[in-house]
Amino acid sequence: MNLLARKARSDAATHHVWRLPAADAERGYQALWWSVGPAGELAVLLVHRRYLDHNRYVKGWVGWRPEVPFSGELVTITGQEERRTPVKDIRMRPRHLALLPDSRFLLVSGRTFPDETEGSWAPNAVMFSASGTPEAEFCVGDDIPALVTDVHGGIWTAYGDEGIHGGHPESAAGLAGWTSQGRAAWAPRGLPDHPLQGCTAATEGEQVWLVWYSGSSGGTFLTRITPSTGDVVSRPSPVPRPDGFAVGGNRAVLTRRNHDQRSVELVRAELDGTTWAVTSRRRLRVPGRVVLYCGQGRDGSLWLRTGDTWLRIQA
Repeated sequence: MNLLARKARSDAATHHVWRLPAADAERGYQALWWSVGPAGELAVLLVHRRYLDHNRYVKGWVGWRPEVPFSGELVTITGQEERRTPVKDIRMRPRHLALLPDSRFLLVSGRTFPDETEGSWAPNAVMFSASGTPEAEFCVGDDIPALVTDVHGGIWTAYGDEGIHGGHPESAAGLAGWTSQGRAAWAPRGLPDHPLQGCTAATEGEQVWLVWYSGSSGGTFLTRITPSTGDVVSRPSPVPRPDGFAVGGNRAVLTRRNHDQRSVELVRAELDGTTWAVTSRRRLRVPGRVVLYCGQGRDGSLWLRTGDTWLRIQA
């Protein structure tokens, strides 16, 4: 495939999905945490500015910090339809939003700490019903830069260096799998190196992918997990430390942000036996500025947040 044909394919495979409505922005709402469900539904939690402070040294939406407790509105977009769910009295500062079966959802803080009186770790995840009512809380590890849920509601996490070296038992392994009730269900074995930092996550059908880089070799790896068996396959990533990754069959798309700029590096790769080989690489202009937590992969589609606009890029 020549360069012009590859560029045309890349452009045709990029779709505008949703943008924060002007009416919400005018009413003072910020689009904060977001996720994509296994069925391809986009969910975004809106919070009014009266609950928020902004760190002027942190670029983009991740610089907004809520004062606890606060309320919000969960917007779920499926095709051309929007569903809005009020979520009241949130008593945590989330880093992640994740969707569960039966329209339930999770809010997860990135950090936790030991509860010395209980001999355990403090809860950092709250599960909400479809109506926005808290149903349960539990801990899914410490220092979580990447989190995704699978088709059955399992929760998959990749940790940062503070969590890996901070004493939490599941975080120490670098990667972990949890039930939807927060019970540890999977721990890695046979990884090519010990993780230092999670990058991003994706799913493809029943399988889960966690992307991470190591401390000793500095290499980045794509780890595929089959939840039903616990089997793990890890291969070197064709892109160091990507922000976004999606896989469909033997094709993958990866992105690296130019932080707080309106562009990303878009890389396509194909699995050649046991190696992911780059087939194209280009700079992609996008509608908004790209910051942390910008990508999530679902079934061959990379969902990319650019400012308050969401794109979907096919592998």
